[in-house]
Amino acid sequence: MTLPSISASAGPYRPDRVRPGAFVRTAAGAVPPSGLVVLAILSVQIGAGLAKNLFTQLPPSAVVFLRIAAGAVILGVVARPRLRGLTRRDLAVGVAFGVTLGVMNLAFYEGLARLPMGICVTIEFLGPLGVAVAASRRRLDLLWVVLAAAGILLLAPWGDSGGLSWVGIGFAALAGACWAGYILLSSAAGGRFPGTTGLSFAMIVAVVVIAPVGVVTGGSGLLSPELILLGAGVGLLSSVIPYSLELEALRKMPKRVFSILMSLEPAAAALVGLIVLGEILNVREWAAIGCVVIASVGATRMS
Repeated sequence: MTLPSISASAGPYRPDRVRPGAFVRTAAGAVPPSGLVVLAILSVQIGAGLAKNLFTQLPPSAVVFLRIAAGAVILGVVARPRLRGLTRRDLAVGVAFGVTLGVMNLAFYEGLARLPMGICVTIEFLGPLGVAVAASRRRLDLLWVVLAAAGILLLAPWGDSGGLSWVGIGFAALAGACWAGYILLSSAAGGRFPGTTGLSFAMIVAVVVIAPVGVVTGGSGLLSPELILLGAGVGLLSSVIPYSLELEALRKMPKRVFSILMSLEPAAAALVGLIVLGEILNVREWAAIGCVVIASVGATRMS
């Protein structure tokens, strides 16, 4: 299959998810499609919460390395990349795809280490939102841009020394920019690599890109069987399970409805952060998340 983009058919496409297995299809048969989407969103955010808990034992870059390595192994089994017949330009696109994927995950986890989950995901979500707005020619989209900008202004710690970290905001914004690039490169790779082998190739490149910083910062902690198992669990919750559920949902519901439900992800991240990590947001921060969610829903409905 080709890789979807937010402006095309499947809503915000997550970085490193793989094809569903038969066990997921069987288990999801009795669940309504909207429930599958909600379960997918919760799986992603619970995976992020588990990753954030690991930051007390490993630095974010090492956790990213474990997650991407686990994803690369799974994808390598499901869709082994074949380089025969590919041109240099094809390989260049695949390499750019992989570098963007690796930097995106690293930036997101570094932002997650410095910001509450809901805030980090909200800022990152500006990337796919920007792609959706850029793909449209409607004047009404200016409203969504204004709403999103208002949300960011509400989050910015203007003159508040005890507020959010500017460094964390910068990392989350970088993750969002990489997510936008990822969406565009996923489309290009999907046209050059058969099936999901483009994503598999990109995951291998991402491992190579992240390995130096991940191994150096993780050190001997990466040899702990417990931490390796937890890292694999993060990859499973953040990648395999949610994408499987999403593909199953897309077989049963209109793609626009799917995209609108996916726009609720920042709010879901804030709720998981509150319940799992005890991250309490103030009224201004919840209002900022609401602005971005409304902007994303509006842009998706109009695209």
